[in-house]
Amino acid sequence: MSEAKRKDDLRARTKEFAGAIIDLFIALDRRRDEVRVVGNQMLRSGTSVAAQYREASRARSPEEFISKIDCCAQEADETLLWLELLTEKCSIPPQKTDSLIKESNELISIFVTMSKRTKANKMGIKPHQ
Repeated sequence: MSEAKRKDDLRARTKEFAGAIIDLFIALDRRRDEVRVVGNQMLRSGTSVAAQYREASRARSPEEFISKIDCCAQEADETLLWLELLTEKCSIPPQKTDSLIKESNELISIFVTMSKRTKANKMGIKPHQ
């Protein structure tokens, strides 16, 4: 698979993730204070994953790419926290959050791998497969 195709696929995947986060947010009962607060945080960080990846895909240097892709991982991890809290502390049924939790974990793994490989390439080190 070409680099451009991988980039386009990940752009689409992060956009789909943001859309799914929005869909969950819309479905939440935001009359409950804790759900409203945690839901707002999830919405902010979950949609930020796609925005940060778009910025990373347009990076002008390896250093800028690493910085942005690390931000992607941080935002995905933060989203994971809010999803876990919605399930564990706000009584949101796991069937509403499980697929997003799984996707958050997968995106974190992808972003961490991309960051490590870019750092290794920058230093001329062959990364472990």
